[in-house]
Amino acid sequence: MPTILGQNQYGKAENRVVKITRDGATHHIKDLNVSVALSGEMDDVHLTGSNANVLPTDTTKNTVYAFAKEYGIESAEQFGIHLARHFVNSQDPIHQARIRIEEYSWERIETSDANSKFIGSEDVKHSFVRKGQETRVSEITYNGSEWQVISGLKDLVVMNSTNSEFWGYVKDKYTTLQEAYDRILATQVSSRWRFNWTDDEQRMPNWERSYEQTKKHMLEAFAETYSLSLQQTLYQMGSRIINNRSEIDEIRFSLPNKHHFLVDLEPFGLKNDNEVYFAADRPYGLIEATVLRDGVEPRIPVDLSNL
Repeated sequence: MPTILGQNQYGKAENRVVKITRDGATHHIKDLNVSVALSGEMDDVHLTGSNANVLPTDTTKNTVYAFAKEYGIESAEQFGIHLARHFVNSQDPIHQARIRIEEYSWERIETSDANSKFIGSEDVKHSFVRKGQETRVSEITYNGSEWQVISGLKDLVVMNSTNSEFWGYVKDKYTTLQEAYDRILATQVSSRWRFNWTDDEQRMPNWERSYEQTKKHMLEAFAETYSLSLQQTLYQMGSRIINNRSEIDEIRFSLPNKHHFLVDLEPFGLKNDNEVYFAADRPYGLIEATVLRDGVEPRIPVDLSNL
């Protein structure tokens, strides 16, 4: 039976690059995990084994490290833009480059006020601890004329210890869940948002500030929403971002409901007044949805693992 070659791409995945910027005694860290995927005129390498159009994946790896030196890393998005533009514009057979980046954040270690035996505390500006919150992610795609930038985060764990209810739902013969009028609402946020910057004629967003402000609005909406369902909270988080960040047209969330169940303490003669909970890691409810600016077509994949 005849076969045909479908969509294909190749590149170097998970290039770990750490860039130290030295501003005198004060140092700054950018810690990235960069994956490159290239596509274009690649039929021959699959069908005949000819490598005439193939830029070695080792070359793409070297380019990542060289660009960290040549251009620095202002932001994950800006770094990805430099890489994507280079691969498409420098190699005729390559028609599209997709750069996926995870960024791991570090924060400066605060030192004591007392004098150090070795280094004065006021001089320590080069020590950091990895932040234990989210991982920042971005995907930059370029086809020679149009850009698509999708940024986001994952593993951001948040909790409201009250101001959450869940009741009035459908009940059938298999329903055992009791209605809750004061519950813990917790989730581990995975989110992606798409920018409306698509070509070089437009003003480019301030990627760093955009990320900080998007996360801020996300957290504020989570904290300030009196929740009757995780779906309601999700929509408020997305709406707040769309309404406050004009550079973003679409945002998608995947929110596992990190269930917390009241422990029955009556066998021990104790009353559990919404104080002691069992944190269940699985199974969990999984709430997913996209929030869009009115009139915008969705482009973020429904399955975030496909980004």
